[in-house]
Amino acid sequence: MQNEGHMARLKDQYRNEILPALKQELGYGNIMQVPELKKIVLNMGLGEAVQNAKILESGAAELTVIAGQKPVITKAHQSIANFKLREGVPIGCSVTLRGERMYEFFDRLVNVALPRVRDFRGISDRSFDGRGNYSLGIREHTIFPEVDLDKVEQVKGFTITMVTSAQTDVEGRTLLRTMGMPFRS
Repeated sequence: MQNEGHMARLKDQYRNEILPALKQELGYGNIMQVPELKKIVLNMGLGEAVQNAKILESGAAELTVIAGQKPVITKAHQSIANFKLREGVPIGCSVTLRGERMYEFFDRLVNVALPRVRDFRGISDRSFDGRGNYSLGIREHTIFPEVDLDKVEQVKGFTITMVTSAQTDVEGRTLLRTMGMPFRS
């Protein structure tokens, strides 16, 4: 996907512009105290895969296209009779992005995918976990331009969790807003 000398546009911008701005805004003395994006986890829960194994295959293939990395198949941790679910049955897939791929994905999410959402007015800033990490639910995976709409049998949703090194939600929100996350005002 990338050649060795090429650095993700957003990573470059983070190092040169965002880091010094955050250091000043949050009042840190040392640049190492400034929060950074550690990883982005994409998780697609496909409960219907219990009845239809093809859904899992197509979900994994579409997540591969979106993330640029092959997902891991997740299995049920416990049996739930009401859902006809047995322990160890594959019920979803997830991808963890780090480094260059993480910045590339974040860039595409903020500048390409989110603006394609119908009636988009920004995302809620209430989905922080108390430790500066942010989760976002995507209802339609088709907002990503990489997904071939002709091959999509069923619209799937997934969650995106951004893990930061921030200690508080305020720091995490400041980091993501500075990186271009379109929070509702």
